[in-house]
Amino acid sequence: TCSTTRASEVQSERKVRTEWPDGEAQLFEGERGAERLVREEFADGEVQHYEGEQGAERLVRKEWPDGTAYYEGGRGAERMVRTELPDGMVQYYEGEQ
Repeated sequence: TCSTTRASEVQSERKVRTEWPDGEAQLFEGERGAERLVREEFADGEVQHYEGEQGAERLVRKEWPDGTAYYEGGRGAERMVRTELPDGMVQYYEGEQ
């Protein structure tokens, strides 16, 4: 019975975080085998946010200490549509990537 319990515990494990030596970290959500990237954190303070199912994650927002950029579009075709700066300035963008 011990080995059966252990096997079922292993089968329910899922990846939630990967940390790299350079300070980068990737965070995941979802069930085992369907984990999807939801956030990347970088040593310089940049944080990237993603939406979408596993394998189709797309960038929706980048945050820096000095502002935030918002993106639209499918994976690989994301384009910046707006930036917001700490002083309240908002810039809007149109056009393809």
